[in-house]
Amino acid sequence: VYYPRRENELTFKGNFWVNDTTWAIKKINLEMAEDANVNWVKQIYIEKEFDVLNDSVFLIKKDFFMADLALNKDEESGGFYGKRTVIYDDYIFNEVLPQEFYDQEVYRFNKEVYNRNEAFWAENRLEELNENEIAVYQMLDTLKSVKAFRNLFNLTTILATGYVEMDGWDFGPVFSSIGYNEVEGLRLRVGGRTYFTQNDTWRIEGYTAYGFKDDQFKYGILGKVLLEPKYRVIASLGRRRDIEQLGASLTNSVDILGRSYASSALLNAGDNDKLSSIEVTTGSIEIEPWNNFTFRVNGSLRDIKPASEGFSFNYFTDESLTQTASTINQTEFSTIFTYTPRRKTSGFGVEQNRVGKDFPTFFLSYSLGIKDLLESDFDYERLQFFYDQPLMIGGFGRAHARLEAGKIFGQVPLALLGVIPGNQSYFQNKNSFNLLNYYEFVTDTYVTFHFEHNFNGRLFSRIPGIRELNLREIVGIRAAWGQISNENKAIDASGLALTAPSEEPYWEYSFGISNIFKILRFDAHFRGNYFDNPEARSFAITGSFDIHF
Repeated sequence: VYYPRRENELTFKGNFWVNDTTWAIKKINLEMAEDANVNWVKQIYIEKEFDVLNDSVFLIKKDFFMADLALNKDEESGGFYGKRTVIYDDYIFNEVLPQEFYDQEVYRFNKEVYNRNEAFWAENRLEELNENEIAVYQMLDTLKSVKAFRNLFNLTTILATGYVEMDGWDFGPVFSSIGYNEVEGLRLRVGGRTYFTQNDTWRIEGYTAYGFKDDQFKYGILGKVLLEPKYRVIASLGRRRDIEQLGASLTNSVDILGRSYASSALLNAGDNDKLSSIEVTTGSIEIEPWNNFTFRVNGSLRDIKPASEGFSFNYFTDESLTQTASTINQTEFSTIFTYTPRRKTSGFGVEQNRVGKDFPTFFLSYSLGIKDLLESDFDYERLQFFYDQPLMIGGFGRAHARLEAGKIFGQVPLALLGVIPGNQSYFQNKNSFNLLNYYEFVTDTYVTFHFEHNFNGRLFSRIPGIRELNLREIVGIRAAWGQISNENKAIDASGLALTAPSEEPYWEYSFGISNIFKILRFDAHFRGNYFDNPEARSFAITGSFDIHF
């Protein structure tokens, strides 16, 4: 028998049986502690049974999971139960098979498994449904006709996905419908995507937006198709014309509809007066030759020019440094490798859903800019890499680390350099520096590091009076080092002072509290150095919606 030593921690209570000769666990029951710091869950119960074959092999036989979900943990509160029972059988051992059996690639896609009828389950279900479980199916059929339930279901779907589901078409994302920046003023956006089933082999997404200040329409459209399901060969083509904050991210995104939150933040610290007008056309093809390893080839045509008055991308076009241009036309080809070991996905269509987040990501990109091809302006090479790693640190919570590095070879203007990403909004912006202004540091060689640790309330759970609030403490540190060559400084005619954190790495740190009313998070950020930079901010507070179990 086991039980928690302290209150408010993520622990279980229950009992287990141990085989008396092999010491293998034969059966275990786990019940979540009543005061565990978990949102939306009143209770979790898990039961696992094993067959012990010998002193080194024991096989799972039954896996039962039950969750009691509700808005709060009051005994009287309404909610619903979720149950899952998995039974395993027909293990086969000591059967000699040819080597070809072990060498063959396993391909799991089978449409039939998603369309089993009741006759199949009546014949193959290893444990018959009890009366309550049979009643669940009947209840679900009834609930589909209840208007109040349909409304609740639709609202939950919108909050979870950001889309309003329609027949074959989803409207959204709804959270991007309203924005504001100094170029467009109030910005309204409408968009959507085709969606027939989770396993659609093709999908089209698009949007249009209008700025009331600049009186211009913007748009983006992207189409992609799954050409071959086994190796996930996907072709895509898209075009976008919009206003964008380019100084808010380092690693170039090949997502034609990707847009930084900084481009439309309703509230900003200081003037957001360094926006860009971009027109991008991209085409790509990708393949997944091995599980979780993706290779992608991408081609793009980009037109970039300043969108804000007083902001300039000007660069010298002659050796005597007397003539300038402000618009950049660039043709670029990229090869991109992405590796996500231990990633699990659901669905077999052109888009897959990721199951969980506890897997690392390795990203490597090589890009080549070709001058004079389709009126392109510059020759250059760009190498970019990042490594993203979630970390579970026992009972001390969850950490997240990210290392990013890049190098640009060749002489390029400001719009093609690596800007250390700042954040002038009052909201969290992932992988940015919350006390840097946009374009405060500009580099052609850079390394950045982000580390954040969420203690999941381990410290607050020891403070009487605070313990009952189920708050969670977060600490973070971010650092960036980079340099910019004299060659790239010489071509610049923007009027900005192009500086890089080359003398010593720039760094900042933060303390945060999350799970406020179960949905809010606030962080206090402190700058560590470079206080003499123009308009340098030494302190900031950011907030975000932070909804987690």
